Amino acid sequence: MESNSNTSNINLPELKKNVFLRLILVPIFMGLVLFLPAGSLDYWQAWIYCGVLFIPVFFVVFYFLKYDPELLERRMRMKEKEEKQKTIQILGIIIFFSVFIIPGLDYRYHWSNMPVYLVIAANAVVLSSYIFVFLVLRENSYASRIIEVEKGQKVITTGPYAIVRHPMYLGVLVMFLFTPLALGSYWALPFFLPLIPLLVSRLLNEEEVLLRELPGYEEYCRKTRYRLVPFVW
Repeated sequence: MESNSNTSNINLPELKKNVFLRLILVPIFMGLVLFLPAGSLDYWQAWIYCGVLFIPVFFVVFYFLKYDPELLERRMRMKEKEEKQKTIQILGIIIFFSVFIIPGLDYRYHWSNMPVYLVIAANAVVLSSYIFVFLVLRENSYASRIIEVEKGQKVITTGPYAIVRHPMYLGVLVMFLFTPLALGSYWALPFFLPLIPLLVSRLLNEEEVLLRELPGYEEYCRKTRYRLVPFVW
């Protein structure tokens, strides 16, 4: 991991308070989005998915609080600076609500009849994708939630970044594409597909910013040809 950040610039008590607040509120919010449309707490696929998604989060948060609080501080930032990203952020919120409401409705009205083994396999892919994202974050302390280039930031070329230029997006994309199956819904799949062009749009705008503001990124792009999927694009 390469980082020139200074932990003395971070208010650790405030960071911990904000992080733990999100650890409480986000699972509650996700539960409401999934279980209210389902109309039942018997929606077992949602329980498994939430466990796969949120139990590892606690370990990841404690890891970064100890070893890289600067990364957590960056991941807490929500206000985009780029105008294109502000539009993408709004569209992402709309898609988010759509995609997580559909599986609950699917459960309530029995639209899909998915075998248990497929639900379990999809959750395994979701968990594997999350572990991959954790490895990316551990490799790159500059992985902010918003598009920005900080003073002293360096190009990360090691680990997953030696294979594709945006490994985190790859992990997130796989995670979300398997989410409908993990939640037991075939009908939710089409609603997740708009995430692909949205993510690609965000990625391309991010590269514009990095090429403009991050020294060495253009050379990195020449050496690491693929943006998202190895040997494809």
